[in-house]
Amino acid sequence: MKYIDLNHQYKRIKPAVDAAIQRVLDHGQFIMGPEITEFEQVLADYVGAEQAIAVSSGTTALQIALMALEIQPGDEVITTPFSFFATAEVIYLLGAKPIYVDIDPRTYNLDPEALACAITDKTKAIIPVSLYGQCADMDAINDVANQHGIAVIEDAAQSFGATYKGRKSCALSTIACASFFPSKPLGAYGDAGACFTNDAALAERMRSILNHGQNGRYHHELIGINGRCDTLQAAILLQKMTVFDEELALREQVAAWYGDALGAERAPFIADYNQSAWAQYTIEVDGREQVQAALAELNIPTAVHYPKGLHQQPIIASLETDVLSFPKTESAGQRVMSVPFHPYMTQTDVRCVVESIDKVMSKVCSQ
Repeated sequence: MKYIDLNHQYKRIKPAVDAAIQRVLDHGQFIMGPEITEFEQVLADYVGAEQAIAVSSGTTALQIALMALEIQPGDEVITTPFSFFATAEVIYLLGAKPIYVDIDPRTYNLDPEALACAITDKTKAIIPVSLYGQCADMDAINDVANQHGIAVIEDAAQSFGATYKGRKSCALSTIACASFFPSKPLGAYGDAGACFTNDAALAERMRSILNHGQNGRYHHELIGINGRCDTLQAAILLQKMTVFDEELALREQVAAWYGDALGAERAPFIADYNQSAWAQYTIEVDGREQVQAALAELNIPTAVHYPKGLHQQPIIASLETDVLSFPKTESAGQRVMSVPFHPYMTQTDVRCVVESIDKVMSKVCSQ
């Protein structure tokens, strides 16, 4: 049993991918080649955003977004403590201060009802994370942000392809940032990412920042970084986009099989206004470490996203003057477990995983 199967897709689209790679090798424009512009247009059209900017990773996308918003040392950026480290990392890199708001334990996303209390006169941006492929409650978050004139950056590292109230993730906020890390629903053969916005001025700033702040060759008007997406990744991702909607439907089918086998009480909660991209299939279990070890003996791989809240990471704890506690995040960190999931799983595969979980859980509960 594989936790994720990246090779199955490659075999399916191998002729198209190989030909796309060969075209790049033939024209030799490995940086900012024509596939970049084509890919950006495909991305923008897909999500319904005015602008898509291809970058080198999801982390880079977040950093560029914050830099475009001119986040400065001492500014505060509200986000969730239940996310991959990069969400907070980019805030610290700019000398700003993350302000954490605990999660809704059903969706694992930032709780909009707790958001207003975290806003101060230093708050300059809010970064909700659309975790596991399910969009955060973006309308509720945007409503609070708009009352205070604060920009919202959707961390859509895991939710590209998801829909929220009929609208695509990445077209729901001031800026959105996607990751195309290989294991994501749309995954490159290396690192890649994108920023999305409807604001032409912000798009222009982001395009400059990703290329060392240039506006014209060797003419630098901003401090920037090397955040360019390489042409090979864009060429590969263009081919993957041709099967992306079909793979999303396959992910939905695999999730439905899991839901039927697990039952409503154990299956992940998806808000009725959301359709998840199912970046992971994550459940909660008691005695997780014991369960994982027993499943490994049955050749069922699992993963944990994430065992610690960001505030519990040693470096972040050392940077904070107060001891931070977020009970819902900490509880989730002790219980979440992601099981094998990819578009090409069969119903038999799913039954095998769930039967193994049931077998292991019955032993754990009897001890």
